[in-house]
Amino acid sequence: MEALTHPAPAPSAGSYADGFAAVAEQFAAQLRDGSEVGAGFTVYHRGHCVVDLWGGHADVAGDRPWTRDTRIVVFSVTKGLVAMALALLADRGRLDWDVPVASAWPGFAAGGKDAITVRTLVNHRAGLVGLDPPLTMDDCVLPERRERLVDVLERQRPAWAPDTAQAYHAITFGMYVRELFVRIAGEELGEFLRRELFEPLGADVSLGTPPEIDARVATLYPARTSTRVARMAVAALRRDSTEGRIVRSAIRRDSPARAAFLNPRTGPAGMAVYNSIPVRRAPLAWASATASAHGVARAYLPFAAGGEALGRRFVRAATLDPVHARQSWSERDHVLQKPIGWSQGFLKEETHLFSPNPESFGHAGMGGALGWCDPVADLTIGYAMNRLDWRVRSPRALALCRALYACEPVRDQRR
Repeated sequence: MEALTHPAPAPSAGSYADGFAAVAEQFAAQLRDGSEVGAGFTVYHRGHCVVDLWGGHADVAGDRPWTRDTRIVVFSVTKGLVAMALALLADRGRLDWDVPVASAWPGFAAGGKDAITVRTLVNHRAGLVGLDPPLTMDDCVLPERRERLVDVLERQRPAWAPDTAQAYHAITFGMYVRELFVRIAGEELGEFLRRELFEPLGADVSLGTPPEIDARVATLYPARTSTRVARMAVAALRRDSTEGRIVRSAIRRDSPARAAFLNPRTGPAGMAVYNSIPVRRAPLAWASATASAHGVARAYLPFAAGGEALGRRFVRAATLDPVHARQSWSERDHVLQKPIGWSQGFLKEETHLFSPNPESFGHAGMGGALGWCDPVADLTIGYAMNRLDWRVRSPRALALCRALYACEPVRDQRR
């Protein structure tokens, strides 16, 4: 068993095991050069923690330091947690990937959606990339508006024939999957995950964050609108840029990217609305989970090791084996404008990004947060930070993953 015998290099805190110095140096460098405001990065290898790092500020205004148990809203890392809940339901025979969603949710069949299967929906191939009626965050957060939201979801028609194209359902994924889950399980996703996964694993994560956690939640720092617009304008001029392709696509009023990202409206606060207590209280299954880096890495432990962790079996290996392959893949996703795919709700990425092993999976979050596992190398990764990057894939997250796979204990386990 590895021991975390090496103290983290300044200005970071924490420790790391033999052979993982490159990761610690990269993390410290990102704090040192101002790339991060505050962040945490944790890695488990073969079930043991080998990297546990943190540093910077959770809140600049209050001069609050980032600590090991600091949490942050992790945006679409939430989708990977939701995929875990679906995997547990499937493992217990309560969810069939290849039956129509309408078999559990009859109202879903409206608008020509009767034949859409669960697999098609969670793998972002349902054509439900956006919603026609304009919504606000209150429509998604307030319990008294839940009935109206469900009505909107049921009435929505697919933008194209399901299973004919892939487009990232950035927000609607969580809306549809949350309602489907409740119909099958009879309870909210957050409560199920807390009881069945997070608490047994000791994972510091919540979907629907309770008041007692508030003091540990860091402040998000999105890029200023003027800065983001300027950078994207430059990116739009670069034909080889993923961000540029997204911008050029979003200019069209009928583009999938506009539909995917701009409804519900966030209001004057922009992405900083996710700092608000009502938003993080709500179990928004596309974005509102809060977690520490350590918590995310622990949540993935069973998924990196054939379904077993801490001496307990959470899910059968046979249930996870299909996730190792790319079930849905597009060389140019209609929303993200890059090669990408999904398997039973888990993100599958290009092998030069988070992991060189195509079997790896998890989910990245807007701005850079990451929850990832590699069943080939038996690795889990949690990265949480509060300075949001404006790019589709944060260079900071990519640099940390490259440093990890260059470490000798991991390098020998590449596929």
